[in-house]
Amino acid sequence: MQNPGLKNRGTTFKWRDDSQIDWPIIFIVLSLMAIGFVALYLAVQADSSASPLRALISQSFWWIFGWGIAIVLMHLDAQQLFRLAPITYAFGIFLLIFVLFAYNRALFDSNGGKSWLAFGGFTFQPSEVMKPALILMLSRVVYSHNQKYAEHVLTSDFILIGKMLLVTFPVIVLMLLQHDFGSMLVFVAIFAGIFLVSGILSRILVPIGATFAAIAGLAIFAVTTTIGRNFLANIGFQAYQFARVDDWLDPGSNDTTKSGYQLYQSIKAIGSGRIFGRGLSNISVYVPVRESDMIFSVIGEGLGFVGGFVLIMLYFLLIYSMIRRVFDTKSSFYAYVVSGVVLMLLFHVFENIGMSIDLVPLTGIPLPFISQGGSSLLANMIGIGLALSMQYHNFTSEFAKKETNFK
Repeated sequence: MQNPGLKNRGTTFKWRDDSQIDWPIIFIVLSLMAIGFVALYLAVQADSSASPLRALISQSFWWIFGWGIAIVLMHLDAQQLFRLAPITYAFGIFLLIFVLFAYNRALFDSNGGKSWLAFGGFTFQPSEVMKPALILMLSRVVYSHNQKYAEHVLTSDFILIGKMLLVTFPVIVLMLLQHDFGSMLVFVAIFAGIFLVSGILSRILVPIGATFAAIAGLAIFAVTTTIGRNFLANIGFQAYQFARVDDWLDPGSNDTTKSGYQLYQSIKAIGSGRIFGRGLSNISVYVPVRESDMIFSVIGEGLGFVGGFVLIMLYFLLIYSMIRRVFDTKSSFYAYVVSGVVLMLLFHVFENIGMSIDLVPLTGIPLPFISQGGSSLLANMIGIGLALSMQYHNFTSEFAKKETNFK
């Protein structure tokens, strides 16, 4: 991959046309959109107190807005995205600070989080805006650093790690202040994705990987022992978070009418679908918040293992398509950006489906392009727009040689 740069203005420049639009990615997202509409309709229809039509109309507006943003981003080149990075990052940080003072009190009383803004009947989660903003900012930091230090040595690589942590750490702190542990993990995944493709020496990556593995082991020890839980409680962990861990470890051992009810019902619904599902007209197992966090339970119950497998394969094809384009791109900046998008989507998919089947603890992470919700869909479509931009502005090798660095 060669360094990103300005558009070429030579006399032999060829204007981009529709052949440079990444149609496979668009087709996969459209397929996920269709599945999402069906799943949302079934989830809301099973709840007699809500209107499926109203839910679909609301989600349609978000999809229209999301596609509009994606198309705009597709037409922005690497230089324009590079310049936008600090602006979007600063705006995201502002929103994360603002929500600490203007968070929705009703939602805080129900879930203990300070991560939602509300304007009348409209709710919005600023952390979703911060996800693509952090991707752009980390990509800018890595690109600028690698332009300054042409060769990777221990000293320069540690400087790069320090720069990346300096950008990511304020976001992590603000997530902890909002009591939004799930979103914090997403930002860690974004950091990891860009970190892995930044070119840092393997002799640094290996001990860092071992350190993270040790931290993960300590985290498991902390949430499963009395001493560890006392320590976590002293640094701000809430009782509902410990309850989620207990439900994850043994969802059937606790009172399933309380904290473990949602997970217990999700497992019950997915299990009842078996291989081919009970049919789209037979969604009968009640699962709280199934239209958003637990939307996979609807697919599992209605379409069974086969339906879940098809959905996972669509995600696989989407991730595979993006990774393949990362290897094909002539722009290192785009490679960093799309790697961050890949890890963001991959973590969302793994965490949401995993928590629905008791593979990982409940965190409130939505399923990309399927779950109901505007702010999460917007963040995902921004990611798609960034991926489409990479393909749309992918120069031929002839022009890539003439690229100039941008600042």
